[in-house]
Amino acid sequence: MNKRYSGWQNYLMFNFSSVIRWMIISDLIIVGSYGLLGPIFAVFITDYIDGANIQVAGIAMTIFLVTKSIAQIPLATLIDKIKGERDDFWVVFIGSIIMSLVPLAYVFIKTVPQLYLVQAIYGAVTAATFPAYMAIFHRHLDNGKEGTELGVYYTLTDIGSAMTGAIGGSLAYYLGFKWVFILVVIFNLLGSLFLIFIKRDMKSGDWKDFWLIRK
Repeated sequence: MNKRYSGWQNYLMFNFSSVIRWMIISDLIIVGSYGLLGPIFAVFITDYIDGANIQVAGIAMTIFLVTKSIAQIPLATLIDKIKGERDDFWVVFIGSIIMSLVPLAYVFIKTVPQLYLVQAIYGAVTAATFPAYMAIFHRHLDNGKEGTELGVYYTLTDIGSAMTGAIGGSLAYYLGFKWVFILVVIFNLLGSLFLIFIKRDMKSGDWKDFWLIRK
């Protein structure tokens, strides 16, 4: 009989499957690190990009969301055409690495068009990564504990983002925007590397099966 945990013990994830545990840890680090950018991103855009203002910050966010929304379903459908979930893993892993490096681009961009281009690339990569991530996550939820595991995922990532959001502004004030972006990149890469631990649990299938469409 499986040992069951309740209350705060669920947050330790002892009774979660290995895939779910490592995916939550990975996203806790990644989402938490992005929380550092929450309170400073619009300020960075208006203060450090030539010709930018608060309207540009809003348009930049719109470009990210629109690109993600337009590309997400076609890319998700493309991923679903490949038999097995090894392709899902590589999309998530490689996509997470690319997304981890996006904040580094903000250090070097100087103009509004460059900002818009980075936002479009970020949206396109997210459009592929997010559906593949959620497909793996939901596929490996433990039977009878789906609600608990989803609740723990959203609670931990929200708490992580809230905690880092509270200190993001202070770090930018004392260290500067450049170092905040570098810290985000470091933590994002660390979180992405934790995904390696789920690879052995992925179901069979390969890129050569692309044309084998699931019924």
